Amino acid sequence: MTIELELQIATTAKTLPHPSQFREWISVTLASRLDTGELTIRIVDEDESAELNQRFRNKSGPTNVLSFPYEPQPGIVSNYIGDIVICAPVVQAESDTFNKPLLACWAHMVVHGTLHLLGYDHELESDAEEMELLETDIMLQLGFAGPYEERGTI
Repeated sequence: MTIELELQIATTAKTLPHPSQFREWISVTLASRLDTGELTIRIVDEDESAELNQRFRNKSGPTNVLSFPYEPQPGIVSNYIGDIVICAPVVQAESDTFNKPLLACWAHMVVHGTLHLLGYDHELESDAEEMELLETDIMLQLGFAGPYEERGTI
């Protein structure tokens, strides 16, 4: 599996995962789904997250993760799958609120966002169940607890 990751750090947060961890989380998520993939992860603060959330989802306030799948024009061949935007302060707050390890929360946001880039969503209950099972399986493969244990919104 070949992963090309552009990691953009646009946050004042001091505690971030190492770039190799982002690559590992993406690789495991994409394994058996794609042979190669290119994507961008942008780590932001609350203001940028809130602006993007309002502009693209018509929802106010910052959110933990946003995904923007790449849809090439007809005839264009590309390994680019899209962009993920993660709000560092929201991830930290969710870690604190749900008493979950910060690294596990980061991994979950990357897994969740990457699955969105692959077309998974959680708008319908049946789709949510499928996506949550995938997320749990991937998180277990990565050595973390299932993200929906002690049910929260992470």
